[in-house]
Amino acid sequence: MDNHNLVLFFLLLFISSEIRAQQQDKDEPFVGVNIGTDVTNLLPAADLVAFLQLQKITHVRLYDADGDILRALAKTKIRVIVSVPNNQLLAIGSSNATAATWIGRNVAAYYPETLISGVAVGDEVLTTIPTSAPLLMPAIESLYSALVAANLHTKIKISTPNSASIILDPFPPSQAFFNQSLTPVLTQLLQFCSRTQSPLMMNLYPYYVFMQNKGVVPLENSLFKPLTPSKEMVDPNTLLHYTNVLDAMLDSVYFSMKNLNVTDVVVLVSETGWPSKGDSKEPYATIDNADTYNSNLIKHVFDRSGTPLHPEITSNVYLYELFNEDLRSPPISEANWGLFYGNSTPVYLLHISGSGSFLANDTTNRTYCVAVDGLDGKTLQTALDWACGPGRANCSEIQPGQSCYQPNNVKGHASYAFDSYYQKQGKFAGSCDFKGAAMITTTDPSHGSCIFPGSKSVSNKTSQVVNSTHVSGGGGRVRIGSFHLTTISAFGNYDVHQLLYGVVCCLFYYLFL
Repeated sequence: MDNHNLVLFFLLLFISSEIRAQQQDKDEPFVGVNIGTDVTNLLPAADLVAFLQLQKITHVRLYDADGDILRALAKTKIRVIVSVPNNQLLAIGSSNATAATWIGRNVAAYYPETLISGVAVGDEVLTTIPTSAPLLMPAIESLYSALVAANLHTKIKISTPNSASIILDPFPPSQAFFNQSLTPVLTQLLQFCSRTQSPLMMNLYPYYVFMQNKGVVPLENSLFKPLTPSKEMVDPNTLLHYTNVLDAMLDSVYFSMKNLNVTDVVVLVSETGWPSKGDSKEPYATIDNADTYNSNLIKHVFDRSGTPLHPEITSNVYLYELFNEDLRSPPISEANWGLFYGNSTPVYLLHISGSGSFLANDTTNRTYCVAVDGLDGKTLQTALDWACGPGRANCSEIQPGQSCYQPNNVKGHASYAFDSYYQKQGKFAGSCDFKGAAMITTTDPSHGSCIFPGSKSVSNKTSQVVNSTHVSGGGGRVRIGSFHLTTISAFGNYDVHQLLYGVVCCLFYYLFL
C-alpha cells in the first residue's frame, strides 16, 4: 500500500470511528424530570427555565402545553414532552380539525426553536377514566395525522402514559399479561407504536408495589440496594434473577407485549419516584428512602445494564417530580414527590458519587465513614477483612509503602477501608455500619499525603494520574451531566465536524499539492 492510500485508509478509519462515537452518544439513555405546577408561587417561566439550565436538566415533561414555558425553552438544549390533558380528549378524539388546531398551537408554533420531542396524550386514561378509552386511539391517530401534515412526525413521537395496573399478575414477569378488558385498545396502541417507532409510556412506581406487598417484596429490592443472592427475585419460568423491582416491572411490560405478538416497541418510563414524606400510614415515605431510590435509579440508568430479559435495552426515565406540589390533595405523600421545594431549594441531596454530578447538589454533602473509637482490635480486624474482601473496598492505599499505610494500626486501616466501601455504595444509610464498628462523620479524616476516598481532593488527585472513563474529575471521561451521559472527545472541546474538516484539508494538501 503506497503512502497516499495508507493516509486515506487511516482518514476513513478515523472518520468512521468519530461517526460511531457520535451515534453512540446520541443513543445514550437519559433521566428527565416531570414538572407539575400545583405549586404555591411557582417560578415564572423564564426563571424556571434558568433553573433547569443551572441544574443542567436536559429532558422535561409537562402535563400540559404551557405557552409561557414553551416560549422560555426556546433556543435552549432542553427537550420537552408536551401533554394533552385528559379533559381535552373528547374534543380532540372527536374532531380531526380540533387535533390539527391543537398541534398547530401547541407544537408547530414553537418547534424547532423549542425542542419538543414528544406528545403525551392524556395520563393513565385507561385506568382513571375508562369511559374515555374509546376516544384514546382516535385522538392519538388524529394528532399523528396533524404531525404528518406539518412534516414533524419523524421528529416528534406520540404515545400515552399508562398505569402499571394495566398489567395483571406482574410477577413473575414471564407470567404477566395485560388486563384482557383493555386488550382491544392496547392492541391498537401497540400497533401504532410499532408503526411509528414510538415508545410505550409507562408510569412505574416500585413504592406502590412495596406498599401493597409488604412482607413479600423486601424494601431493599424496591430501593435498588445491593442484595445477597438469597434475596434476589427469581422468575421460575425463565430463571432470570431480578435485583430490583423496577426491572421486574419493565420486564412484565415486555412479556405482556410479547403475548400480543409485539416485540419491537421499547418502554419509556414516563413517571417513577419515591415520596419523601407521608402520613402515619406511609412510614416508608422518608427522605432517606426517596434519596436512596432516586440516586440508585439514576446510577442504574447510566450503567446501561438494561433488564434481565433485555440487557441490551435501557429505558429512558422521567423522575416524578421536579418540585413538591404542595397544593395537591391528601394523602400527605401526594405533595412530597419532588426533588426540590417550590422555592427551588433541594428537598434532599442526591448521592450518585462515582457517576459524576447530578443537579450540582452532591458536593455540599461531604460525609465519611470511619472506625468508631474504643472498639477492640479483633472486631475491627474482622470488619476490615470483610471490607477489603467480599466488600471489594479499594484497600491498595493501606498496603506497606503506600500513602495511607501510616499510622500502621488496625483502626487507621479500617477507617480507610470503611470509607472506600461507603463511598462506593453511594454513601447510603446502612453502608457505614460493619456491625457497629463504623460511624459516619463530616470531618475529613485525610491526613498528610493520605487522601480518603470521600475527600474532595481525591477527584483532583485522580484526574491528574488516571485517564479513565470511570473516574470523576478531569477530562477524557464519560460524565453524567444533568441526566445526560455525554462523551467528551479525546480532542478536548473542539467540534468534531471542525476537526474532520481540518483533517480533510490537510489530506487534500498532502495528496494533491
